[in-house]
Amino acid sequence: MSRRRSVPVLIALAALSASVANAQSKAPPKDEPNAVSPVLIMPPTLPPKLVSTYPAEGETVAPGVLILKVSFDQQMTPSAWNYAPAPGAEPMDCVKTPRLLGDQRTFVLLCRVLADKTYGVTFNAQRPGGFANLGENPALTAALTFKVDSDTPITTVRRAMEAAKLQPDQMPVQDAPMAVAASASGR
Repeated sequence: MSRRRSVPVLIALAALSASVANAQSKAPPKDEPNAVSPVLIMPPTLPPKLVSTYPAEGETVAPGVLILKVSFDQQMTPSAWNYAPAPGAEPMDCVKTPRLLGDQRTFVLLCRVLADKTYGVTFNAQRPGGFANLGENPALTAALTFKVDSDTPITTVRRAMEAAKLQPDQMPVQDAPMAVAASASGR
């Protein structure tokens, strides 16, 4: 091989050995663990089951303001829920979004019910996007039917919370953070 050809090859070999030495000097010591991106992998879970409701199945309640309360046997995802009218029963007039309480298992939903009616609701009537646990495993479909009598109506959220055995910090709706901040600043 001529000298002219060997010079570029020698330069290339020198550059390659320098980059290998540089990479080895930046490698973590053998006794330190490698840094890994945080990834949460949930183990397989059983589907969540509905364990209690207010009103209970077949219960008779007063008309007016009602806080529907549903509790599951596992921690649930706050943004995953799905409810629909039960077949053969009156649909309830409710706000759209339920609130997941601090126990991470109980949802509450503000509704209005009329006297002398039978109401029904089906939870996870549609499988995609329904109530699900933290592993995104959807809850089993469940139905609830209850009656409303013609007693004196419940007219305040506070009284409806008492009927559902909720604490003051378990309000079924929350103030929007931006609205609270704006009203506090006088905007």
